[in-house]
Amino acid sequence: MAPSSASTTTSKASKLQTTIRLNGKGGEHVPNGSSDPQRDPIEVKYRDFFWTYTEEPHRTRRLAIIKAHPEVTKLCGPEPLTKYVVLGVVAVQILCAYILRNTSFFSAPFWLLAYVVGATANQNLFLAIHEISHNLAFRSPTANRLFAIVANLPIGIPYSASFRPYHLTHHKSLGVDGLDTDLPTALEAVFLDSILGKAFFCTFQIFFYAVRPMCVYRVPFTWVSAVNVAVQLAFDVVILKALGKQAMLYFLLSSFLAGSLHPLAGHFIAEHYVYETVTPTQANPDNRVPVPETYSYYGPLNFLTYNVGLHNEHHDFPAVPWTRLPKLNQIAHEFYDDLPHHRSWTYVIWRFIFDENVGIRCRVKRKEGGRLVGQKAAWKENEIEA
Repeated sequence: MAPSSASTTTSKASKLQTTIRLNGKGGEHVPNGSSDPQRDPIEVKYRDFFWTYTEEPHRTRRLAIIKAHPEVTKLCGPEPLTKYVVLGVVAVQILCAYILRNTSFFSAPFWLLAYVVGATANQNLFLAIHEISHNLAFRSPTANRLFAIVANLPIGIPYSASFRPYHLTHHKSLGVDGLDTDLPTALEAVFLDSILGKAFFCTFQIFFYAVRPMCVYRVPFTWVSAVNVAVQLAFDVVILKALGKQAMLYFLLSSFLAGSLHPLAGHFIAEHYVYETVTPTQANPDNRVPVPETYSYYGPLNFLTYNVGLHNEHHDFPAVPWTRLPKLNQIAHEFYDDLPHHRSWTYVIWRFIFDENVGIRCRVKRKEGGRLVGQKAAWKENEIEA
């Protein structure tokens, strides 16, 4: 891949693991005498992902950080401020829907407010639900499940209940093909691996993130799912009757724009797509040099997104709430200073579309490891949040 420019800061490799980049040339050689795992033939025929045969890096780093700085465990636990921020953003969205209730959907003011305020607010709520999925708003798991449904309201479509098991599986099964639904599928890599394809993906990525998980596997429909659907439908009906269809369209347009060509939507791509230069040394699996698979962002947009940009920190310690992630970085800075990170989410999107060396296939994948969350698996709550 071409050297990264302003998008990322280059780091030196700090850990060893075996990574193989096949680029459609097949798996003729695999280190340590192991056999090449079965992969989708489409991936092998066209362009492959980055395949690795060891566990994800976050557990190893978490243990090392705890050993070096045991005080970081005190950062874990709910953040009371979260519920007030969520209620404030929900109120702002309802107010905006009220303001636009008599404004034409096709007017400039409607789209401008939806893009500047609505998309920003709904992206904030997406990430509030992300935060709450880790039980970081209340101590009670049930209270977190129910409050996520409140955060879901201005989004217009019920999804908070199903998001949690998919997202926790993403943490427990980072990069595992068939489990981590954040990974693009083989078909996406083939049909969207062009400038037009990547532009399409970035424009409509909210639909990919909504539909892809259900195509990979289904999570159980629980009582929380039923409440999520019932409450959301009741809220939508009230909005339609009290404020009219324009208000409802505002919520839906805000959700679409939040996952489209919007600066905050850059975090979807920035978090796990490989932007770093992949050197010949890294490309040779015998050298056991890893390809970075998680990237942080330390810019000002974190203020609007529950510090989701501190993504290495989040994956290392998912039980640390958004307000304390900067403190985690400060305490364990020697573990994070040399990791590659993004400087601009807007540039992440720009480069993703126009740089031929960055694209859908630039993800680290594993064939083994991980485990489903929410599939009647014998996970304990403390294991899920560990």
